[in-house]
Amino acid sequence: MASTTDDDPINDKPMPLLEHLVELRRRLLVSMAAFLLAFFVCYYFSKPIYAFLAHPLTDALASKPGSNRTLIYTQLYEAFFTYLRVAFFGAAFISFPIVATQLWLFVAPGLYRSEKRAVVPFMVATPVLFVAGAALAYYFVFPFAWRFFISFETPAGENGIPIQLMPKVGEYLDLVMKLIFAFGVAFQLPVALALLAKVGIVSSKALKRYRRYAYVGMFIIAAVLAPPDVITQCGLALPLILLYEVSIIAARMVEPKRSED
Repeated sequence: MASTTDDDPINDKPMPLLEHLVELRRRLLVSMAAFLLAFFVCYYFSKPIYAFLAHPLTDALASKPGSNRTLIYTQLYEAFFTYLRVAFFGAAFISFPIVATQLWLFVAPGLYRSEKRAVVPFMVATPVLFVAGAALAYYFVFPFAWRFFISFETPAGENGIPIQLMPKVGEYLDLVMKLIFAFGVAFQLPVALALLAKVGIVSSKALKRYRRYAYVGMFIIAAVLAPPDVITQCGLALPLILLYEVSIIAARMVEPKRSED
């Protein structure tokens, strides 16, 4: 046992509880300072950030003939709080690497070298996959989904009252943040399943065995998280199926080797 410890040291020095609390306080202050700085910067640029988020919708509206419309707000404080939420949303994105680094610097001294090597790839993969999911939602799902919803407009003179879309700034931001967050979290599937395989809770063989049930589950998850249209749901379900296959490969690579009886 001593040889195993020597080969896989913790590299930590004993600290009293008060020093651990002081260290935790320092890490939290650095994380809060990074978030607040990012928040003020994002609030200063909140209008360009919101314009970036609304770009798929403005493109979809511009594709309509004779379209010259804008987003509206119907309450005096709605635009102000919308920009505050934009700043909060952007600050969470920007400050996440710093917050995750501070958390890692607090936890890492208490881990063995092998545990550090096992955790670092997952810490790197988590933000990368989240950004990949958010990018898929923004660049692929939003343009098709917005055009689908706008297609239900009824122009004047078509056997009834004209129906025209007048999107509100707050409601549009709610929908965009929900979808970006849903796609980002859904793309954590390989990380979650690989971690479960690493600790021996699941195995690559079990993931293969229940593949058909997982496929059905992906479409159910997409139906819950995405808006009720086929394009958006398939845009989330199909990447989830691909990520499930990637998870099987990742689980095979990291799962502990079991000796044959």
